[in-house]
Amino acid sequence: MYTGKTEKPCCLCDDPGIDHRIDLPPRAIQQCKHGDAIAWQDVVGEVSIYFCSRDWETVRDLVLETGMTPLPRCNVARASFDLREDFEAFTSRTREEPDQHPIERRFWRESKRVLDGDTEYPPSDRDRVQARIVTWALSDLEAPVAETGGEPTSAE
Repeated sequence: MYTGKTEKPCCLCDDPGIDHRIDLPPRAIQQCKHGDAIAWQDVVGEVSIYFCSRDWETVRDLVLETGMTPLPRCNVARASFDLREDFEAFTSRTREEPDQHPIERRFWRESKRVLDGDTEYPPSDRDRVQARIVTWALSDLEAPVAETGGEPTSAE
């Protein structure tokens, strides 16, 4: 059985005709609707959420003009992500949690570059929306990367 990442319908209205996707670090799952049901520590790689064209207009305005995050309304059941294999069930031993810091650092740095205008080309609305949502989510959740500015600490 394949349990990997697949394209999903709009995370707000369940419309299968999607137009936009944004990627988030796994920690952002905690801010999504029904996110408490997912062990974000077991996610491997990024989390993708999708929007239909109608909802994208609302999300874009909400983020860029109003300064609010849409994540609490995004149903995590419609997000796409990979979960690590369940080695514990097969081998009767516990495996360490994946280290989420590298992916969080990558998302944080890229988001800061977009927001600071430090990109080769002008960022698209999608890039700016993703950057704002990522920085808000990591800051609100007190992710270590948000507190250190994306730089590794001696503990990492």
